[in-house]
Amino acid sequence: MDDQEPRQLLARRLRALREDRWPGRRITQPQLAQALGGVSVPLISSWESQTNPRIPPLSRLDAYAALFAAARSFDEDPGRLISPQDMSDEEQRAMSELRQELTHLRNAAMHVGATPPESGLTDQTSQSLSTGPWRFKDGNDITIVCPPWPPDMLEKIPYTKIDDPDYIELLTYSELDTLFELYGHLRAANPTNQVNLRTADKLESDDYSRHLITLGGIDWNTATSSALRMLELPVRQVADWNTEGGQYFEVGGTGEMAQHRPVLEKPDDRTILREDVALFARAVNPFNRKRTITICNGMYARGTYGAVRALTDAYFRDRNAEYLRSRFGDSDSYCILTRVPIVNGATLTPDWTTGDYTLFEWPG
Repeated sequence: MDDQEPRQLLARRLRALREDRWPGRRITQPQLAQALGGVSVPLISSWESQTNPRIPPLSRLDAYAALFAAARSFDEDPGRLISPQDMSDEEQRAMSELRQELTHLRNAAMHVGATPPESGLTDQTSQSLSTGPWRFKDGNDITIVCPPWPPDMLEKIPYTKIDDPDYIELLTYSELDTLFELYGHLRAANPTNQVNLRTADKLESDDYSRHLITLGGIDWNTATSSALRMLELPVRQVADWNTEGGQYFEVGGTGEMAQHRPVLEKPDDRTILREDVALFARAVNPFNRKRTITICNGMYARGTYGAVRALTDAYFRDRNAEYLRSRFGDSDSYCILTRVPIVNGATLTPDWTTGDYTLFEWPG
């Protein structure tokens, strides 16, 4: 490729910002990825490629301009985007000049047949889906196991009797928010793989030998309780709903044990969940050593949803996936116990890279 070709010029400028912006201070690709948030190192490498560079979305170039306008963006580890309101006049001028320069370079690259914005975003999304923990090898079928509603609750839900003309099978599943979120992501990330849905009481023999994903806690999901018992992880869930404070995760090895409980408030006669505790665990499937088993399990449904969203949420999945890779490498078995905040009724996605959400990690 001609080194004066517009795409090449943009790629070289992005690399120069990272390596030469400040004399004596070279920013690495992993540092930049963390500072940008939701960006993988391979994606940054593709933007800087000297042979076949990809063109970043305009929003990413705006972030570049903000980051490299102020050296203090990287004074801490990880680096951070400084709000324009918090910038000095000099930093704001530098940001404006960089934004104008990078936008001009991008426009020139676009005008010579470079990847259009929509395709660029598609490439970025495809890469995200194809490299995360929810991506499995082609031909490897997947089974999601949900807890069924207990009989006394099922009686209160319409259209759940199998002989009802309007019978809706999914209404017999609990954890529907989590199931809906995960199923869509799995189908997008694994278009050639079959994704099966089961309740724990209707697992078929073949389901156990696939990639197995269990959603929900030990009280309703027997697949979760069986998996935790067989895997012998240093995490135990206690779900005594008849005792106040009898719901918690207990963690630790042979030494001192620690208990982690959800945060509840009880104004008037209501019970409000402010923060749940949830487990994300990945291990070799004990029923088929060539497949995996994954546990996503909160004390409440909100926690289970948060454990799944950590690796499906488009804003957080790449950074959390990269955290798993850097933290656990090629480990066959690992787990994270995480906080899942609930703010004004909304379940927030935990960002494992900040250190504010992880309560326990294994291997430690």
